[in-house]
Amino acid sequence: MMDLLREMRFAEPVWLLALLVLPLLVVRYRRQRPGSLQFSTLNHVHNLPASFWTRMRGVVFALKLIALALIIMAMARPQSGDTVVDVTADGVDIILVLDVSSSMQVKDLGPDNRLAVAKDVVAEFVEGRLTDRLGMVVFAGESFTQCPLTLDYDVLLSFLEQIRIAEQDWDGTAIGMAMINATNRLRDADGRSQVVILLTDGVNNAGEIDPLTAAEVAAAVGVRVYAIGVGAPGSGGRGRGRGVDFDEETLKQVASLTGGRYYHATSGEKLAEIYDEIGKLETAEITTQLHVEYTERYGAFLWPCLVLVLFEFTLARTRLRTIP
Repeated sequence: MMDLLREMRFAEPVWLLALLVLPLLVVRYRRQRPGSLQFSTLNHVHNLPASFWTRMRGVVFALKLIALALIIMAMARPQSGDTVVDVTADGVDIILVLDVSSSMQVKDLGPDNRLAVAKDVVAEFVEGRLTDRLGMVVFAGESFTQCPLTLDYDVLLSFLEQIRIAEQDWDGTAIGMAMINATNRLRDADGRSQVVILLTDGVNNAGEIDPLTAAEVAAAVGVRVYAIGVGAPGSGGRGRGRGVDFDEETLKQVASLTGGRYYHATSGEKLAEIYDEIGKLETAEITTQLHVEYTERYGAFLWPCLVLVLFEFTLARTRLRTIP
């Protein structure tokens, strides 16, 4: 009851003014005239001890008084409130585009090959999202959707785990086609923004659409592309012992045309930093609204009032009955 009172408010507090009447009733009760039945003498009963029921005479009035107070408080509509937090998030739609061509087997980003390192970093990126819809496109000489946009990150991570280096019959680097595929997935998305994160270590050498044309299409529908070239200097994109084998200038133009950014990852740590930076740039807009939901609590006063009234009624007509 004490917890209830601490969390309570009264929707109609004006009724509480009626509680001021209660002290007046107490004063009136104490000033009541004594009974009019007269005895010749009371000397023989003056020293008799008062019985339990004699002391209980005032209980009837006290019960009436408490019951009246409870009725007044119930009329004031007591309510308890629970604070409710409404969180709405306007998420970002992101397509992760991964190069799975044979050159991703080179081990220059860490102890494992480029694809394995990229998969670990992408998995960490996915686990860091909360309200964004994520999808995945993989490409080599051809491009296909590994996972459509989804909020089920466990499913996406499962598809990510299944990614392998492309077989020889579809090897190559179709960057333009991969970007078009990702853009089509985002064309009708309704998130706060639409983003492609493109990771590649090669030069576009397959597909019917070149990267710059694909970038113009992406820009036309409001898709922003973050382009990441991977490869440590001196490693060779295809293991030929020379500089990295991706078209840095084209990737910079792709990012610039779409309002995105270009990055060069030379190690696994650098790649993780890049995805972390992109994650901070593309954040969901989360709105938090606090409000209180109130529940009517008049029953907490009416039920005790009913019990007291019944108890008073019983006493007043049985053991504590008075004769006019």
